Amino acid sequence: MGYDSPMPTPAPPIKVLVIDDSDVDRTLVGGLLEKNLAIRQFFAANGREGLAAIESIEPDIVVSDLVMPELDGLGLVRAARIKFPLVPVIIMTSRGSEEIAVEALQAGAASYIPKRRLPAQLLQTVQKVIEASVPQRAFAHLLGCLARSEYAFVLNNDSTLFWPLVVYLQESLAHVGMDNATERTRVGMAVAEALANALYHGNLEVSSALHDADDAAYDALVEQRLQQSPYCDRHIFVSVKLARGEAVFAIRDEGPGFDPDALPDPTDPANLERISGRGVLLIRTFMDRVSYNSQGNEVTLVKRFDAIPARKI
Repeated sequence: MGYDSPMPTPAPPIKVLVIDDSDVDRTLVGGLLEKNLAIRQFFAANGREGLAAIESIEPDIVVSDLVMPELDGLGLVRAARIKFPLVPVIIMTSRGSEEIAVEALQAGAASYIPKRRLPAQLLQTVQKVIEASVPQRAFAHLLGCLARSEYAFVLNNDSTLFWPLVVYLQESLAHVGMDNATERTRVGMAVAEALANALYHGNLEVSSALHDADDAAYDALVEQRLQQSPYCDRHIFVSVKLARGEAVFAIRDEGPGFDPDALPDPTDPANLERISGRGVLLIRTFMDRVSYNSQGNEVTLVKRFDAIPARKI
């Protein structure tokens, strides 16, 4: 006698809460999010409404404007970090709000998007933050006893390896006592940005200035060099040292390097909307110490944290 196989359980939708006092901007963001059929949208008109919505809706991620009545985006980030530490917040910046955006990142926001670049970056940024904030629970009890660990990875020029590595490192951070999920998300974002810099600007030697000027030309050059020697033959070396209270990540590429002193100050509001400074800003904001080797082809990221005590079995 035959029988019907059980239908697979569909994945739950990704709940995204959009907070903006502008009807026009809420409609714009909603229209962009609609392109991903896995996303379910919710809306609020200011930060105070947004906090109430987070409590009732329990979204997976929040996308918020900065300048709003009642409670602005900076206040929302600060309150959400305390009340809802598992919910990452992406802030949307407009011209004139750059200094507040830097404060919001320092206060706990997971990422930011200039409003003028929403069509190009919104869905990608939401996906990155969602992937970086996936709860890490496997083997939690046993691995919660871990005191320290070290890893070494050698990656090909394959960006699809980045997020699996980030998720693995976030799991490891939880095991050595980084109990704050928001901080693990922020560390994951910083490491992912450093890996991207090693691939695109290091091994492939594609200038970030080209990305600022012409997205299509930048993407075309990346695809060309992924197939062209010597660029395609290079590797990314990742060294990780985790202990209770401190994490150290060293990421080295095989490119010619650069002069770190020549980097524009990413915390200068004048540079906030430049793509070329975005990754550096996130890295420097989310990590406690950032340093480069003399050649400029290796960056070391240090994160200190209050570790929960190791479990006793």
